[in-house]
Amino acid sequence: MEKRFEKYRGIHPGIILERELRKRNLAQRPFALSVGLARQSFNQIIKGKRNLPLPAALKIDRELGIEQGTLALLQTHYEIEKEKRKLLQENRPDLQLLRKSLFWDTDSETIDWIRQARAVILRVFERGNFTEKKEILRFYGPEKTRQVLRDNTNTAGAVQWDKAI
Repeated sequence: MEKRFEKYRGIHPGIILERELRKRNLAQRPFALSVGLARQSFNQIIKGKRNLPLPAALKIDRELGIEQGTLALLQTHYEIEKEKRKLLQENRPDLQLLRKSLFWDTDSETIDWIRQARAVILRVFERGNFTEKKEILRFYGPEKTRQVLRDNTNTAGAVQWDKAI
C-alpha cells in the first residue's frame, strides 16, 4: 500500500477514491466506464454505500497509477474496522434496561463498556435503580462488580450491594 494512503485505514475506499478523482479533475462517469463499472454502482461505491470489489479496485489502481492493491487493502481495513465496531456494539449491557439520564454527559452508543467498566459500574451503583444495578451485575459479573465497589469507598450503597452480590 502506498504510504500516502496509510492514514486512511479504516475509511471506506470510495470516499478516498472520490477525493482522488477531485484532486485529478476526473469526472466520475467517464472514469467509471473506463474501469468497467456501471455509473450507478460506481456512485454507490464513492458514497460509501457499497463495497469496492477486488477486480474493480485493481483496475482503478492501475488507471490512477496507484500501487497495485492499495484500494483493496483500504477496503479490507474498512471491513475490519466495521467488524470491530459491530463487536463492540454486541458486547454491551442491555441498554433498554438503563436510563439514558444515567449517562447524560455522553452518548451511550459510543461508550466502550469494557475499557470504561469501572466508571460505568460506579455510576450505576451510585445513581441507578435496582433494575439497572442488576443489569450491570449480570453484564460484568459479580466478581468484577464486587472488586470495583470494594476499591472505591466513595460509592453510596456500595457496602450494601457488596453484601448482596
